Amino acid sequence: MPEDHDWEAYKVPPTRTPVADRTTSAPNPLTFVQTFFTHVIDAPVTFVREWIERQQAKNKTYYYHQKFRRVPDLSECLEGDYLCFFEAECQWRRDRLVDQEIVEIIRERVGACKQREGPNQFQNCAKEVELLKQVTKAYQDRYGDLGYHGNARTCLMKQKHRMMEERKAAQAKASE
Repeated sequence: MPEDHDWEAYKVPPTRTPVADRTTSAPNPLTFVQTFFTHVIDAPVTFVREWIERQQAKNKTYYYHQKFRRVPDLSECLEGDYLCFFEAECQWRRDRLVDQEIVEIIRERVGACKQREGPNQFQNCAKEVELLKQVTKAYQDRYGDLGYHGNARTCLMKQKHRMMEERKAAQAKASE
């Protein structure tokens, strides 16, 4: 503590502050190890990392889901246009995967709601359960009975047969 300290602010010198006095003249090995680690290992790694971060900041890459343009349905393809058939098949497979994921997300929401609500699940999770019923019915109407090896052509035929049945049912109901 300096000799010219303010006696009004500091009436007595601090008594609990330890006085640092070296008992040996040998250097502290911990200080040597820390300095060695800092200069030999940490500094180059930090330099390289910061350099890479600067390069990545210049050339920023954005990672988004791959977006595909919508291609015509199988019903819109011309006869003998095999490339259009292939693209429609790929689009149908992507749509099927998306619909499967939607059903799975809604199912997880219903499970989380039932877990959260406990005994009150029938009352408080009614909207989620109803939404799950609608989504699974729509999925079954479109993809049910196709099996694992279903394709766009069989799905289109299933849709055509369903529409014909609905038309016949509507005509039968109208004629009564």
